[in-house]
Parts: sequence; C-alpha cells; structure tokens
Amino acid sequence: MVLFISDITLKRYTMKKLCVVLSLVIVFALGAIAFTNIKLGGIIGKISPADAASSITLVAATDTLRAEVNQGVFTFTNLKQGVYNVVIKANAPYKDAVIEKVAVKDSATTDLGEIKLQQ
Repeated sequence: MVLFISDITLKRYTMKKLCVVLSLVIVFALGAIAFTNIKLGGIIGKISPADAASSITLVAATDTLRAEVNQGVFTFTNLKQGVYNVVIKANAPYKDAVIEKVAVKDSATTDLGEIKLQQ
C-alpha cells in the first residue's frame, strides 16, 4: 500500500510540474506574438522650394513630433499605424501649410511627394 501512495504522489507532483511548465511556455509564446505584431511606418516628403520651410511638425491627437528639414526633404520614422496631420511652418514670403489626414499603415512609409509652398 505504501508503494501505491508514493506512486500517486509522484504522479501528482509530475502533473503539477508539467502544468507550470506548459503555462510558462504559453505565456512566453503569447508575449512573443504580441510584440511581433507591432509594425511601425513612416512619412516622407519634399518641400519645394527647398529653403521655403523652417520646420515640419507631425500631430496625432495629443502627440507632436518635429522633423529636421534637410535640403527640403523631411522624414518621420517609427510611427504607429494611424492618421496624422503634417504642419509646415514656412519662411517668408511663403505661406504655412497643413496636410490633413495622412494615413500610416503597418510597416509602410507614406510618401507625400513634392509639396509646393505658395507665396
């Protein structure tokens, strides 16, 4: 009879250990899947004439990002999927511009092409 009780105790211990290991494997697998689904996109464009813009700002809800303008070219990277407004602050005699509802999709870069500022 003692052998039988020891055998049952051993099986219970093994089952508990197996359940803990399987639970940990599931948690790590779900975590890995969750983080691999985060894909980031971007927005690029070119201001014409090249020296017409002093700053480019990206606005989404309460978030604001600023990009450097290099020879009229600007780039925003590592953006989450969503809709953004691009605000262009112009140098005189050019007028400021706003491009609304620029969509960024998973891991895609949205190219705004050439943006001609008006005087």
